[in-house]
Amino acid sequence: MADGPILVIAGGAGFIGANFARYVAAARPEWRLRVLDKLTYAGDRARLAGVDAEFIAGDIADPEAAASVLAGARWLVNFAAETHVDRSLQDAQAFLRTNVTGTFVLMSAAGDAGVERIVHVSTDEVYGESHGQAFREDDLLRPRSPYSASKAGGDLQVLALHATYGLPVCITRGANTIGGWQHPEKAVPLFTINALLDKPLPVYGRGEQRRDRLHVDDHSRAVLSVLERGEVGTVYNVAAGNNRDNLTVVRAILERLDRPESLIRFVEDRPGHDWDYIMDASRLAGLGWQPEHDFESALNLTVDWYVEHRDWWEPIVSGEFRRYYDRQYGQRLATSEAYRP
Repeated sequence: MADGPILVIAGGAGFIGANFARYVAAARPEWRLRVLDKLTYAGDRARLAGVDAEFIAGDIADPEAAASVLAGARWLVNFAAETHVDRSLQDAQAFLRTNVTGTFVLMSAAGDAGVERIVHVSTDEVYGESHGQAFREDDLLRPRSPYSASKAGGDLQVLALHATYGLPVCITRGANTIGGWQHPEKAVPLFTINALLDKPLPVYGRGEQRRDRLHVDDHSRAVLSVLERGEVGTVYNVAAGNNRDNLTVVRAILERLDRPESLIRFVEDRPGHDWDYIMDASRLAGLGWQPEHDFESALNLTVDWYVEHRDWWEPIVSGEFRRYYDRQYGQRLATSEAYRP
């Protein structure tokens, strides 16, 4: 392990956190990486294979674990969160504990430990629906799901700690991120895996909601840029401008995999489903960051990763995930409508 300064990555066995750890290990090999992760269903140490990092199993909502992992650390990046909107609609308690209370506990511990720079990783969903108008960082937060409300609560805790105690923290709010190692519950891996298995693809409503698909490598570069060059107390939107409606994404996945569009099923929409998220990322561009992946590149790299890594996702979709999938989509698929171009 390197002998340089210590960077703590909370939630570093999750999708974006682990990809960030991989990126930093290559880009800043002189840094020492220390990963804290609770290892819920969405955490997997396999994502960190080959990464030279100290791993600590622990919960950011546990003051002792937070204090221990931050001892001697110079920097902290917090990816730790419950993230799936559909699960927050089934049970919001875990989201409140991790995303609000856990964020406060971890950030308070970082202040006590004298951490020099902190990045708290948030989401575009805290703004609510954009309705075609790009959100800027100072816009009001209007979250519309238990998940996004819990993330907004965490953001406000972070900003309050900065205003009150001078906590040296920045916030990033990323667009919908895709790439390798993402849990199959998320839309792009779910559609890709179902297509590979010749199973129906459950599309909410008519698939008209629009999202910006940001590749995880671009997201990782953005977070590192903010850690190294961001202005303390400032929020930075991370957007790629790859806005597409969900049906377009599904059709592109099927085309990439040479699967028929007859697999598409329109199912009952989820409650409070946000129509679109659009963000202005010009503040981040001022730090020298620009996305490297357009929509086609980001999506194709992601789809191809799942084609090549069945050994990782097949055990997941055959385990607890099946029960979740049946709860979320079983009845919806039973009353679904076939897609007709």
